[in-house]
Amino acid sequence: MTTTSHTTPLRAIPAWAVLQRRLFDEIEDARQLFVERYTNPDGSLRGIAAFDDRDGVDDLYEPFFNWPAFYLLGGPDAVLADAKRHWEGVTSQLTAAGMLTDEYENGYDWFHQGESALLFLGICAADPGDERFAERARRFARLYLDPQHGNYDPEHNIIRAPHNGALGARPGLEDGGPRPYSAALAEMRPYGLPVHGVDGIAEWEDLADPQNARRMAEEMQRRAAGDVAVNLASTSLVVNAWLYDQDAEAAAWVIRYVEGWVERARANGGLLPDNVAPDGTVGGLQDGRWWGGHYGWAWPHGLHSVAMGAMIGALNAALVSGDDAPLDLVRTMLDTVLDRGIRGSVADSEYSLRGEWMFRLGEAASDEALLVPYRYGIHGWFDHGPLQLDLPTWLWWWTGSDADRARLDRAIAALPETADPVPAFRDKEEAGHEAGWVRFLSGDLPDYPERALAMALGQVARRAALMRADGDDPDGAHLHFWQRVNPVVTEVLSQLITGTPQVLYNGGLPFSAVDYADADRDRPGLPPDVAALVDRREPGLLGIRLVNTSTTRARRVRILPGRFSRESIASAVMTGEGDDGYPGSSGAYAGTRTDSTSIVVDCPNGTLTVDLAPAHAAELTLTLTRTHSAPHHRTDEGTP
Repeated sequence: MTTTSHTTPLRAIPAWAVLQRRLFDEIEDARQLFVERYTNPDGSLRGIAAFDDRDGVDDLYEPFFNWPAFYLLGGPDAVLADAKRHWEGVTSQLTAAGMLTDEYENGYDWFHQGESALLFLGICAADPGDERFAERARRFARLYLDPQHGNYDPEHNIIRAPHNGALGARPGLEDGGPRPYSAALAEMRPYGLPVHGVDGIAEWEDLADPQNARRMAEEMQRRAAGDVAVNLASTSLVVNAWLYDQDAEAAAWVIRYVEGWVERARANGGLLPDNVAPDGTVGGLQDGRWWGGHYGWAWPHGLHSVAMGAMIGALNAALVSGDDAPLDLVRTMLDTVLDRGIRGSVADSEYSLRGEWMFRLGEAASDEALLVPYRYGIHGWFDHGPLQLDLPTWLWWWTGSDADRARLDRAIAALPETADPVPAFRDKEEAGHEAGWVRFLSGDLPDYPERALAMALGQVARRAALMRADGDDPDGAHLHFWQRVNPVVTEVLSQLITGTPQVLYNGGLPFSAVDYADADRDRPGLPPDVAALVDRREPGLLGIRLVNTSTTRARRVRILPGRFSRESIASAVMTGEGDDGYPGSSGAYAGTRTDSTSIVVDCPNGTLTVDLAPAHAAELTLTLTRTHSAPHHRTDEGTP
């Protein structure tokens, strides 16, 4: 191992480092409160009512979705153990309720299946040596790789239905026949008609007629066959298995399946259609239209769901193949909606997710901004709202290209400017603070770390308060309440420590730009007392600051290339005042002095260990190179 102690003694511990370590402690204290209050000893959740349809599986896994990420960042050992225990407890609970078969969801849409999968995918990345989860990963992937399971049609290169899973392609959207889709479903009114162009049903009020409500349900059921764009997220299940053993069949399946959608987009002028009939024709069940599929462009969320599936599928194909071309699926969508944006305020809009943005923006919701169309229906583009930044952020993060950065800057500039550049909110995805982070990396918001960490501490306090007051909360018995009070906050920690946006919430793999390990305990994540800050991210370069906040304990930090090892650390320029014993011998305190304070450390093994004395810091600029080996789960914290 290449090791260095070229560090600097601190006259003062940086505020961001103190806040970061405090956040680790507060998250863990609040997490223990959540475990005690809402879970059983076997890991299951307390007080679950019976399920009466296919919906709800995701709601039981989601409260724990980012616990493996917290462990990988440096959370205590108990976090990973609890994440596994809760996955197994909830899985047994859902199996007993008839919602799972052989530990996997019977069949539902991938917008929600992706949410369910995050906990499982995170566990696999956090501990790929656990053979129980490795076996599950391979078994779950076979549901899509093997046509006999009924999900995948190799002849037409489609997944056979919007609802798919352990029981194969499931007919329609409900078991036992469709229930009337009535105007009485007030919570669905903001999303409008689920099927456009049905004779005699032109607006929401038409569903007040019982006959129309039945006809709408029947149309929804009839059209729910063949493939839909959100199924692209299913590739995460296959790629996760591929990361264990680089199985050629799995890689070929992912590349072929994603390419099928790329070809359909190309035939549609570049814009991804959202539906394919069982016979392989786009629009075959949608009156010839490229839009109208389940969780597609017309209903309920449009861009939010279609682009999320496309981004996940494109990233997965790029990871497996090394070819970023599928990302054009997302670029075309973003450019299309940005070009068709209108000026207006969120407060005066009729955007279907207006309430969420009102909360995010505060007073700025009344300011004029660019509102992009999220949906496309029988009357063209509609449902205008602010562009969510996770999509262009991930695009730029992956490629680092000037064009993708310009697209991201355009999206940020289109948003109304909030009074606080790091607004205090947290949504279900635990995302939304991309703009401030990007400005920090550009040098335009240097105090983002302190602001963001203080905000995150406030969010943990808020969730702890909600837990203590749950008896007085009218939503305390609702399935979504656990998601609201999950006190594990990882967006800001992921940004600052690993230089990575929050995971794509509908089934994205847990990528990172850089990882760490405790060199003394040989486990992933930062050692206790150590804080890390990625303050520079450019193609092939990564700037990192490390601080040992302890005044009495030395710590050893191993720096590793990003998760799944797409890249390797070639060398590091280190600034400090340490005595490294020049010239360094192979592997031990290596380094070549470049000036009075800096050395260049070669990293032939692709990793670097930094010895941090008490109250010492290190500043590094890593040079990264693409690896020649296939990406993979990291089973040894000492190797890339």
